[in-house]
Formats: sequence, C-alpha cells, structure tokens
Amino acid sequence: MPTRRPIRELSAALRNQIAAGEVVERSASVLKELVENSLDAGASRITAVLDRGGQGLLDVQDDGHGMDADELELAVMRHATSKVATFEELLAVGSYGFRGEALASIASVSSFTIASSPDGEAGHALEVVHGQLESTKPAALPRGTRITVRDLFANVPARLKFLKTPATENRRCTEIFTRLALTRPQVDFRLESGGREVLRFLAGQTLRERLAVVWPPAITESLIQVHESAGERRVYGLIGHPASAQGRPDRILFAVNGRPVQDKLLLRAVREAYSGRLLSREHPQVALFLDIDPEEVDVNVHPAKAEVRFRDERAIFSLVRRAIVHGLEGSLPGAALHGRPDERITDSTSQPSAPEPPRETTAPTRSTTARPDAFHESTGAYAGALTTPEPPPMPRSRAPEPLAHPGISATDVSQAPLPFAPAGEGPSPRADSPVRDVSHTGPSTAGRGFEYLGQVASTYLLLRLDHGGLAILDQHAAHERVLFDKLRNSRDAGSRPLAVPLELNLHPSEAQRLMDLAVELERLGFSLVSEGARLSIHAVPGGLSPAKAREFLQSCLAERVDDLSSVWAMLSCRMALKAGESLAPDEAMALLEAWAGCEDRDYCPHGRPVLISWSPDDLAKLFKRRG
Repeated sequence: MPTRRPIRELSAALRNQIAAGEVVERSASVLKELVENSLDAGASRITAVLDRGGQGLLDVQDDGHGMDADELELAVMRHATSKVATFEELLAVGSYGFRGEALASIASVSSFTIASSPDGEAGHALEVVHGQLESTKPAALPRGTRITVRDLFANVPARLKFLKTPATENRRCTEIFTRLALTRPQVDFRLESGGREVLRFLAGQTLRERLAVVWPPAITESLIQVHESAGERRVYGLIGHPASAQGRPDRILFAVNGRPVQDKLLLRAVREAYSGRLLSREHPQVALFLDIDPEEVDVNVHPAKAEVRFRDERAIFSLVRRAIVHGLEGSLPGAALHGRPDERITDSTSQPSAPEPPRETTAPTRSTTARPDAFHESTGAYAGALTTPEPPPMPRSRAPEPLAHPGISATDVSQAPLPFAPAGEGPSPRADSPVRDVSHTGPSTAGRGFEYLGQVASTYLLLRLDHGGLAILDQHAAHERVLFDKLRNSRDAGSRPLAVPLELNLHPSEAQRLMDLAVELERLGFSLVSEGARLSIHAVPGGLSPAKAREFLQSCLAERVDDLSSVWAMLSCRMALKAGESLAPDEAMALLEAWAGCEDRDYCPHGRPVLISWSPDDLAKLFKRRG
C-alpha cells in the first residue's frame, strides 16, 4: 500500500521540466517555438543553424524588434509574454505564441543563451543552464534576437533516450522549418545543418515557388490553384492533380490564420473532395490556407498549438471541400472533353469517310480569380513532411496537359442502355454475355477529338486524338463509371426474381448489417428476407447473375460497406465489363458515348484512372526524338 505523502508546491525548476514535456518533445519542437517567436517579433530574415539534429546545437537569429535588458529575464520566466494581456485578446489571438511557456521550458532542459538588441546598438545577453540563471552581460549584435540552445535534454536522460538518430531529428527540424516558411512569403528563411545550407526560401516567393524547393518539379508544376469564399471565411492555396497522387500521406498541409495545424476535420474534407478520384492507398498533395475570424477558432487546445477547434465545423468542412472540388472540376481532363454537338467520334474500323477540313482548336484555360495575396498566385499553407525533391514514379495517368484537348462528349447519353433490365421485363438479355450493357445501334453523336482505332489485349480501347496524340481507355474502369452513374441517378433499377431463392447463413450481426442497407439494396433490385441469422435472396438486379449477387453481398460484409456510394461502387464493379472481354466496334463506340456523358469520368468509382493520353510531344520524348 502506498505511503501517505503530504501535498506540497512544486519547485520552479520541476514545474518548468513538466511543462517542457508538453512543449518541448524534441529538437523540432524547440526550433518551432524559436522561429515562431521570431515571426511574432516582426522578423524579415530568419537563420537557423543545427548540429547533430539540433541536440548538440540549435541556433536561431532574426532581425525582429529585439528586447531590452530588463525584458530578457522576464522572457525566460513561465507565463511571461508580450503576446496577450487580457482575456479578450486571448479569444482573438493572432500571434503564434501566447502561453509564455516555451523559453522557460527550453531553458530548463538545456544550456540556453539569449542575446537581443532593440536598436542595433546596446544589446544584452543572458545565460541559463538547466533552469538556473548563470549570467547577464552586454552583447554586441545587430537589431534583433539570437537564441542558442546546446546539449538539449542533457540533464533529463529519460527524455534524451527517446530522441531518434541525428539524421531523423534533422529531417523533422527541416519539416517544421519548411511549414513555417510557407506561411510567411515575405520573410527570408535560411537553414544550415552540419556546416552547409540545406534550405533557403527567398522573400517574396510565391507558394508554388516555395513548394518547388521541397517538392518534385513534376508535382509543383501541375498543382491546381484554388480559392473559395463564404462571408468572411476564405480558403486558398494549391492542390495536386489526382494523377500525381502518391503513397505518402505527408504532403497534405494546412494553415489556419497563418498557423500550421494538423486537423482531422480539414483532412476529412480533403479526403471527401478527392473521393472517387484516388485509390484508397493514395494521398493527394494539398497546401491550403484558411482565413477566418480568430474568434471562430480556438487555438488554445494543446500547449504545442498544433491542433485547433472550430466553432462551426460543418461550415468549415463544407468550405474546404467545395474549394477542392471546384478546383478539380475546372482542371481535370474531363473539363476539356466537350465538343460541338455536330461533331462525331469516328470509328476507323468502319468504312472510311471523306476527309474533313482542318479545324482550329483553342487550348482550354482555367479560370482564376485574382486577389491581392503576398504569394501572387496564392498564399499560406504549411508543409508536412517535406524533404529533398525526389523523382516521381512513372506516370500511370498524365497531369492535365496531355489531356487538355477537345474530346468526346455524348449529346444524348440517355439513349445508352441501362446496366440492367427495367422492372417487369425479366432477365437482361445480355446478363450472361461476355460483353454487357454497351451495345448500341446507329452512329455515335459524341463530340470531336477521338477516333476509335481498336481494342488492345481485349481490355483497352485505343483512341487517336485529333491533335495527333494517342489515348488508351480502360474498358472496365469506363464501364464501372457508366454503371455507377446510372445506379446513383436511377430510382428503379429493375429486378429479376429467382425461381429458387439464394440462402445465406450469416452471423446475426452480419444479417443485421445487410438489413440496415435493405432499402438501398431493394432500390438496386435485391429482395431480401431475414429470418434470424438466415438471409434469403428472392430477387437480384437484372444485370447480375445469382452467383455474382451472392459474391456482392458477401463483399459488402467483408469490406464493411456502410454507405450508399460504396454500395454503388461495389455493384458497378461486379457488373462491369472485365479485362479480357472482347468488344465489337459498335459496342466499343457505345461504351465511349455512354462514358462521355458521365460525371467524374476521368476516374472509376474506386479512384483508378480511366484514360491515359500522350500528346505528340510526349510521344516524341518517349522515342527520344526530343530532349
């Protein structure tokens, strides 16, 4: 049994070390606090120097306002700050720091020196070792402040052993330094490590130019500018094209009122906006800046100030999602694939026709709204894990340029066949055919730009573009998109009764999960009857065989599908053409026409690309005809 111990007040040194556990987790935490102080002091130039990942040495110098001699001792005391003085100021805080804990916490776990001069003439320096004031003395230095931290955590071995290798700590310092540099384009940032310059951001750079310092050129050159407003709320920045998505999740970057943050609500809005355009394992590149009334956001959630809480979460979620969706809709390949209704997709496998006179084409442009930002294009956002640029993988789908050409557009998509038979008409006549739901009679009336050349590997449709380029379309992904749109837009998809009901023996919880989706499944054409753990299927969608229907329902359980969009995506995948299924020319043309009228046609419902294209320049580079 524990012995009774009296309650006593903790010493100042112990209080500072406890606070350091919240504020100072590692070298990157120290660098963040010091650079934020420099920015709050109005610095226009900040230089940081690291050694051994910041554990041996971390030095930050700025040209900000500086401090008088009597302020230096206050600066290393807990809860002493120049940022806020009243509760009203705390509610609308606009500075990075405001708690008055950082310098005291850092000084308690290191050998700490601070020197400052408010006018560039009479400067003073103060030295603190492990929380104890050692000396104060005059110092000669230009206007601004210089803080030097040595031997971080030397007096706290338990914390020291949790630090990673110097290379890892150095990378984390680089990341946090870059995040802050992206939020202040008017400030010059310089980072040295191991005696060499590793990062330099020049004052006045655009957001795209600053991202180009740390992201590969192939990504930064294709970033899409976004801007959306709602009242006094504003979202702006740059987002990545879905074709540039990567497996790394650390290039999703947010700043709220100029403060780098990590927020689940904003991340969820990004994932929702990119839904259907990315595979589940892929992540986009996003650098977004959110400007709102300071009283609408609480930044005093955590001592590290990396998390925030919004007063109106729904409005913020909607604004961020809308900004990204509008940006993607204006720049994805499908935005440029609308032609004139009097033009047609041509089929080179049919009888040749007389050549048409050349048409003048105009490259599509993306509309942007000019606004007075310091970034010129767009400002503010922070970088997540930002490292030395690396070469991107071989493209599986090109960025907007190769697809920025006139393309196919269905003028009467309603004529395309339904994915399954209407109710009351019995089984779909093509339900068991190798090629389903893409038959079409009569000429295509889709837009200009594509000439159908044929099928490759019984999986891909080969298209010639009217500007001399080449495109390949995945027939399964395209048909998935067609079926998904029909499922989403239909109200009565049609049903096929089964002479002998299918029986599924399930766990009661599994049966309940399917019955929770009963209304939507019935709209798709299923008829389900539940008897405890036994589920009977009396009817299935017209285009789905009983075996496929059973497989679909089992997949719903295995993947824990619980939203309508996932149900539609899974069913469209089961019903769509598969790789290896041959198409006659008229069937291929009908698929192209139906696909051309779909929303979000550039990607299947699971986020895989439908179309890959190459411009004449791309083809020339592939064959090394050009440098």
